[in-house]
Amino acid sequence: MADIEKVVIIGGAPAGLTAAVYTSRAMLEPLVFGGHMFGGQLMLTTDVENYPGFPEGIQGPELIDRMRQQAEKFGARIIYENVVKVDFKTKPFRLWAGEKEYLAESVIVATGARPRMLGLESEALLMGKGVSYCAVCDGAFFKDMDVVVVGGGDSAMEEALHLTQHARSVTVIHRRDKLRASKIMQDRAFSNPKIKFVWNSVVEEVYDVNKGKVTGVLVKDVKTNELREIKCEGVFIAIGHIPNTDIFTGQLELDSQGYIKTHDFVKTSVEGVFAAGDVHDKRYRQAITAAAFGCMAALECERYLAEKGII
Repeated sequence: MADIEKVVIIGGAPAGLTAAVYTSRAMLEPLVFGGHMFGGQLMLTTDVENYPGFPEGIQGPELIDRMRQQAEKFGARIIYENVVKVDFKTKPFRLWAGEKEYLAESVIVATGARPRMLGLESEALLMGKGVSYCAVCDGAFFKDMDVVVVGGGDSAMEEALHLTQHARSVTVIHRRDKLRASKIMQDRAFSNPKIKFVWNSVVEEVYDVNKGKVTGVLVKDVKTNELREIKCEGVFIAIGHIPNTDIFTGQLELDSQGYIKTHDFVKTSVEGVFAAGDVHDKRYRQAITAAAFGCMAALECERYLAEKGII
Protein backbone atom coordinates (compact mmCIF):
# COMPACT_ATOMS: atom_id res chain seq x y z
CA MET A 1 0.00 0.00 0.00
CA ALA A 2 1.43 3.38 -1.03
CA ASP A 3 1.98 6.03 1.61
CA ILE A 4 -0.79 8.61 1.78
CA GLU A 5 0.49 12.10 1.06
CA LYS A 6 -1.08 14.92 3.03
CA VAL A 7 -0.91 17.24 0.02
CA VAL A 8 -0.23 16.60 -3.66
CA ILE A 9 0.22 19.62 -5.92
CA ILE A 10 -0.21 19.13 -9.67
CA GLY A 11 1.71 21.83 -11.52
CA GLY A 12 5.11 23.46 -11.30
CA ALA A 13 4.48 27.05 -12.38
CA PRO A 14 3.82 30.13 -10.15
CA ALA A 15 0.53 28.80 -8.71
CA GLY A 16 1.86 25.35 -7.90
CA LEU A 17 5.22 26.53 -6.60
CA THR A 18 3.65 29.19 -4.38
CA ALA A 19 1.28 26.56 -2.99
CA ALA A 20 4.36 24.40 -2.39
CA VAL A 21 6.10 27.19 -0.46
CA TYR A 22 3.08 27.73 1.79
CA THR A 23 2.25 24.07 2.40
CA SER A 24 5.88 23.11 3.03
CA ARG A 25 6.29 25.95 5.54
CA ALA A 26 3.16 24.58 7.23
CA MET A 27 5.02 21.25 7.62
CA LEU A 28 2.67 19.44 5.23
CA GLU A 29 5.55 17.99 3.16
CA PRO A 30 3.87 18.53 -0.21
CA LEU A 31 4.60 16.29 -3.18
CA VAL A 32 4.71 18.43 -6.32
CA PHE A 33 4.28 17.04 -9.82
CA GLY A 34 6.05 19.64 -11.92
CA GLY A 35 5.41 17.88 -15.20
CA HIS A 36 7.63 17.70 -18.24
CA MET A 37 6.82 21.36 -19.05
CA PHE A 38 7.98 22.57 -15.63
CA GLY A 39 7.51 26.31 -15.14
CA GLY A 40 4.62 26.77 -17.55
CA GLN A 41 4.34 29.85 -19.73
CA LEU A 42 7.08 31.72 -17.84
CA MET A 43 9.61 29.32 -19.35
CA LEU A 44 8.72 30.85 -22.73
CA THR A 45 9.10 34.41 -21.44
CA THR A 46 12.28 36.43 -21.54
CA ASP A 47 12.11 39.69 -19.56
CA VAL A 48 9.56 39.86 -16.75
CA GLU A 49 9.24 43.42 -15.49
CA ASN A 50 5.87 43.33 -13.70
CA TYR A 51 6.58 40.78 -10.96
CA PRO A 52 7.02 42.62 -7.64
CA GLY A 53 10.45 42.61 -6.05
CA PHE A 54 12.54 42.75 -9.23
CA PRO A 55 12.95 46.43 -10.16
CA GLU A 56 15.51 45.55 -12.85
CA GLY A 57 13.30 42.79 -14.25
CA ILE A 58 14.05 39.08 -14.30
CA GLN A 59 14.10 36.32 -16.90
CA GLY A 60 11.05 34.04 -16.75
CA PRO A 61 13.06 30.81 -16.30
CA GLU A 62 15.14 32.40 -13.53
CA LEU A 63 12.00 33.50 -11.69
CA ILE A 64 10.67 29.94 -11.84
CA ASP A 65 14.02 28.56 -10.64
CA ARG A 66 13.98 30.89 -7.63
CA MET A 67 10.46 29.77 -6.76
CA ARG A 68 11.57 26.14 -7.06
CA GLN A 69 14.55 26.70 -4.77
CA GLN A 70 12.34 28.42 -2.21
CA ALA A 71 9.82 25.57 -2.22
CA GLU A 72 12.54 22.91 -1.90
CA LYS A 73 14.24 24.87 0.87
CA PHE A 74 11.22 24.26 3.09
CA GLY A 75 10.86 20.61 2.19
CA ALA A 76 8.71 20.40 -0.93
CA ARG A 77 9.49 17.33 -3.04
CA ILE A 78 9.29 17.87 -6.80
CA ILE A 79 8.81 15.07 -9.31
CA TYR A 80 9.25 16.01 -12.97
CA GLU A 81 6.47 13.73 -14.20
CA ASN A 82 3.03 14.44 -15.65
CA VAL A 83 0.00 13.21 -13.76
CA VAL A 84 -1.87 11.24 -16.42
CA LYS A 85 -4.95 10.11 -14.50
CA VAL A 86 -6.81 10.93 -11.28
CA ASP A 87 -9.63 9.43 -9.24
CA PHE A 88 -11.29 12.03 -7.03
CA LYS A 89 -14.38 9.91 -6.43
CA THR A 90 -12.75 7.95 -3.60
CA LYS A 91 -10.77 8.96 -0.54
CA PRO A 92 -7.88 9.04 -0.24
CA PHE A 93 -7.61 10.50 -3.72
CA ARG A 94 -5.71 8.46 -6.29
CA LEU A 95 -3.31 9.82 -8.89
CA TRP A 96 -1.13 8.15 -11.49
CA ALA A 97 2.17 9.47 -12.85
CA GLY A 98 4.61 7.44 -14.87
CA GLU A 99 4.20 3.83 -13.82
CA LYS A 100 3.25 4.64 -10.24
CA GLU A 101 0.07 5.28 -8.27
CA TYR A 102 -0.05 7.89 -5.51
CA LEU A 103 -2.55 8.49 -2.71
CA ALA A 104 -3.40 11.91 -1.25
CA GLU A 105 -5.59 13.36 1.49
CA SER A 106 -5.84 16.62 -0.47
CA VAL A 107 -4.91 17.90 -3.92
CA ILE A 108 -4.12 21.34 -5.31
CA VAL A 109 -4.62 21.50 -9.07
CA ALA A 110 -2.38 24.11 -10.68
CA THR A 111 -1.96 22.77 -14.20
CA GLY A 112 -2.46 26.18 -15.84
CA ALA A 113 -3.53 26.95 -19.37
CA ARG A 114 -1.76 27.34 -22.68
CA PRO A 115 -2.38 29.98 -25.33
CA ARG A 116 -3.97 28.93 -28.58
CA MET A 117 -1.34 29.26 -31.27
CA LEU A 118 -1.65 29.90 -34.98
CA GLY A 119 0.37 26.77 -35.60
CA LEU A 120 3.07 28.41 -37.71
CA GLU A 121 6.69 27.31 -37.46
CA SER A 122 7.81 30.95 -37.68
CA GLU A 123 5.46 31.84 -34.83
CA ALA A 124 7.07 29.23 -32.58
CA LEU A 125 10.62 30.23 -33.56
CA LEU A 126 9.95 33.91 -32.83
CA MET A 127 8.11 33.35 -29.57
CA GLY A 128 9.61 35.77 -27.05
CA LYS A 129 11.39 37.58 -29.88
CA GLY A 130 8.46 39.74 -30.90
CA VAL A 131 5.69 37.14 -30.79
CA SER A 132 3.69 37.35 -27.57
CA TYR A 133 0.45 36.07 -26.08
CA CYS A 134 0.08 38.69 -23.35
CA ALA A 135 -0.05 42.45 -23.92
CA VAL A 136 -0.09 43.23 -20.20
CA CYS A 137 3.10 41.18 -19.80
CA ASP A 138 5.01 42.44 -22.83
CA GLY A 139 3.34 45.61 -24.13
CA ALA A 140 5.85 47.95 -22.50
CA PHE A 141 8.64 46.45 -24.62
CA PHE A 142 6.97 47.84 -27.75
CA LYS A 143 6.97 51.54 -26.94
CA ASP A 144 6.48 53.66 -30.09
CA MET A 145 6.51 50.58 -32.32
CA ASP A 146 4.00 49.19 -34.80
CA VAL A 147 2.34 45.98 -33.61
CA VAL A 148 -0.25 43.51 -34.82
CA VAL A 149 -2.99 41.77 -32.83
CA VAL A 150 -4.52 38.57 -34.22
CA GLY A 151 -8.08 37.85 -33.10
CA GLY A 152 -11.56 39.32 -32.94
CA GLY A 153 -12.97 38.59 -29.50
CA ASP A 154 -13.01 40.51 -26.23
CA SER A 155 -9.50 39.31 -25.37
CA ALA A 156 -8.15 40.60 -28.66
CA MET A 157 -9.78 44.00 -28.13
CA GLU A 158 -8.43 44.17 -24.58
CA GLU A 159 -4.96 43.39 -25.93
CA ALA A 160 -5.27 46.00 -28.67
CA LEU A 161 -6.53 48.70 -26.32
CA HIS A 162 -3.80 48.00 -23.79
CA LEU A 163 -1.16 48.14 -26.51
CA THR A 164 -2.27 51.63 -27.56
CA GLN A 165 -0.74 52.85 -24.30
CA HIS A 166 2.69 51.85 -25.60
CA ALA A 167 2.72 51.21 -29.34
CA ARG A 168 2.69 53.76 -32.14
CA SER A 169 0.02 51.80 -34.01
CA VAL A 170 -2.01 48.63 -33.52
CA THR A 171 -3.34 46.64 -36.47
CA VAL A 172 -6.01 44.05 -35.66
CA ILE A 173 -6.11 41.13 -38.10
CA HIS A 174 -9.36 39.16 -38.05
CA ARG A 175 -10.44 36.25 -40.25
CA ARG A 176 -14.04 37.50 -40.49
CA ASP A 177 -15.66 40.75 -41.62
CA LYS A 178 -16.91 41.63 -38.14
CA LEU A 179 -15.71 41.20 -34.58
CA ARG A 180 -16.94 38.63 -32.08
CA ALA A 181 -16.19 41.01 -29.20
CA SER A 182 -18.94 42.57 -27.08
CA LYS A 183 -20.39 45.84 -28.34
CA ILE A 184 -18.75 47.92 -25.62
CA MET A 185 -15.32 46.51 -26.48
CA GLN A 186 -15.94 47.03 -30.19
CA ASP A 187 -16.97 50.64 -29.62
CA ARG A 188 -13.82 51.31 -27.60
CA ALA A 189 -11.59 49.77 -30.24
CA PHE A 190 -13.29 51.48 -33.19
CA SER A 191 -13.08 54.87 -31.49
CA ASN A 192 -9.35 54.58 -30.71
CA PRO A 193 -7.36 56.40 -33.42
CA LYS A 194 -4.33 54.14 -32.93
CA ILE A 195 -6.23 50.98 -33.89
CA LYS A 196 -6.94 49.93 -37.46
CA PHE A 197 -8.45 46.71 -38.79
CA VAL A 198 -7.62 44.21 -41.52
CA TRP A 199 -10.71 42.11 -42.23
CA ASN A 200 -11.23 38.66 -43.74
CA SER A 201 -7.55 37.89 -43.30
CA VAL A 202 -5.29 35.31 -41.70
CA VAL A 203 -1.59 35.35 -40.87
CA GLU A 204 0.33 32.95 -43.10
CA GLU A 205 3.85 33.71 -41.90
CA VAL A 206 5.71 35.77 -39.29
CA TYR A 207 8.89 37.48 -40.50
CA ASP A 208 11.85 37.30 -39.97
CA VAL A 209 13.19 34.08 -38.50
CA ASN A 210 16.61 34.64 -40.10
CA LYS A 211 16.95 37.97 -38.30
CA GLY A 212 15.76 36.49 -35.01
CA LYS A 213 13.12 39.17 -34.53
CA VAL A 214 9.70 40.18 -35.84
CA THR A 215 9.78 42.50 -38.84
CA GLY A 216 6.30 41.85 -40.26
CA VAL A 217 3.60 39.34 -41.10
CA LEU A 218 2.41 37.82 -44.35
CA VAL A 219 -1.38 38.08 -44.50
CA LYS A 220 -3.81 36.27 -46.83
CA ASP A 221 -7.26 37.59 -47.71
CA VAL A 222 -9.55 34.57 -47.20
CA LYS A 223 -11.95 35.78 -49.91
CA THR A 224 -9.53 36.74 -52.67
CA ASN A 225 -6.44 34.72 -51.58
CA GLU A 226 -4.43 37.90 -52.10
CA LEU A 227 -1.19 37.99 -50.10
CA ARG A 228 0.39 41.09 -48.65
CA GLU A 229 2.97 41.95 -46.02
CA ILE A 230 2.24 44.16 -43.03
CA LYS A 231 5.37 45.56 -41.43
CA CYS A 232 5.44 45.44 -37.63
CA GLU A 233 7.80 44.82 -34.74
CA GLY A 234 5.46 42.82 -32.54
CA VAL A 235 2.76 40.19 -33.03
CA PHE A 236 0.25 39.50 -30.26
CA ILE A 237 -1.79 36.33 -30.68
CA ALA A 238 -5.16 36.69 -28.93
CA ILE A 239 -7.27 33.77 -30.08
CA GLY A 240 -7.90 32.28 -26.67
CA HIS A 241 -6.38 29.90 -24.14
CA ILE A 242 -6.82 26.18 -23.50
CA PRO A 243 -6.95 25.09 -19.84
CA ASN A 244 -4.93 21.98 -19.08
CA THR A 245 -7.83 20.05 -17.62
CA ASP A 246 -8.24 16.98 -19.83
CA ILE A 247 -7.47 14.54 -17.01
CA PHE A 248 -10.08 16.17 -14.76
CA THR A 249 -13.02 15.62 -17.11
CA GLY A 250 -15.63 13.66 -15.16
CA GLN A 251 -13.69 14.22 -11.93
CA LEU A 252 -14.19 17.95 -11.34
CA GLU A 253 -16.90 20.30 -12.52
CA LEU A 254 -15.66 22.24 -15.55
CA ASP A 255 -17.24 25.14 -17.41
CA SER A 256 -18.07 25.15 -21.13
CA GLN A 257 -14.52 26.20 -21.99
CA GLY A 258 -12.91 23.51 -19.86
CA TYR A 259 -11.85 25.71 -16.94
CA ILE A 260 -12.33 24.31 -13.44
CA LYS A 261 -15.36 25.80 -11.71
CA THR A 262 -14.55 27.16 -8.25
CA HIS A 263 -16.39 28.65 -5.30
CA ASP A 264 -14.92 30.53 -2.33
CA PHE A 265 -12.05 31.48 -4.65
CA VAL A 266 -10.24 28.12 -4.90
CA LYS A 267 -12.59 25.33 -3.81
CA THR A 268 -13.66 22.88 -6.52
CA SER A 269 -16.72 20.66 -6.78
CA VAL A 270 -14.86 17.98 -4.77
CA GLU A 271 -14.15 18.64 -1.10
CA GLY A 272 -10.43 18.48 -0.49
CA VAL A 273 -9.47 19.37 -4.06
CA PHE A 274 -8.47 22.97 -4.71
CA ALA A 275 -7.66 24.87 -7.92
CA ALA A 276 -5.09 27.62 -8.33
CA GLY A 277 -4.05 29.85 -11.22
CA ASP A 278 -4.86 29.85 -14.91
CA VAL A 279 -6.56 26.46 -14.67
CA HIS A 280 -9.60 28.35 -13.33
CA ASP A 281 -8.70 32.03 -13.74
CA LYS A 282 -9.53 33.08 -17.30
CA ARG A 283 -9.73 36.78 -16.48
CA TYR A 284 -6.32 37.92 -15.25
CA ARG A 285 -3.85 35.20 -16.29
CA GLN A 286 -0.80 36.83 -14.69
CA ALA A 287 2.09 35.22 -12.83
CA ILE A 288 1.33 37.34 -9.76
CA THR A 289 -2.37 36.39 -9.67
CA ALA A 290 -1.48 32.73 -10.19
CA ALA A 291 0.88 32.96 -7.23
CA ALA A 292 -1.85 34.62 -5.17
CA PHE A 293 -4.27 31.81 -5.98
CA GLY A 294 -1.55 29.33 -5.03
CA CYS A 295 -1.33 31.00 -1.63
CA MET A 296 -5.12 30.87 -1.19
CA ALA A 297 -5.29 27.22 -2.19
CA ALA A 298 -2.53 26.30 0.26
CA LEU A 299 -4.23 28.11 3.14
CA GLU A 300 -7.59 26.51 2.36
CA CYS A 301 -5.92 23.12 2.02
CA GLU A 302 -4.26 23.46 5.43
CA ARG A 303 -7.60 24.50 6.94
CA TYR A 304 -9.34 21.52 5.36
CA LEU A 305 -6.78 19.03 6.68
CA ALA A 306 -7.05 20.54 10.16
CA GLU A 307 -10.85 20.37 10.13
CA LYS A 308 -10.70 16.70 9.08
CA GLY A 309 -8.28 15.93 11.92
CA ILE A 310 -5.56 14.84 9.46
CA ILE A 311 -3.07 17.33 10.86
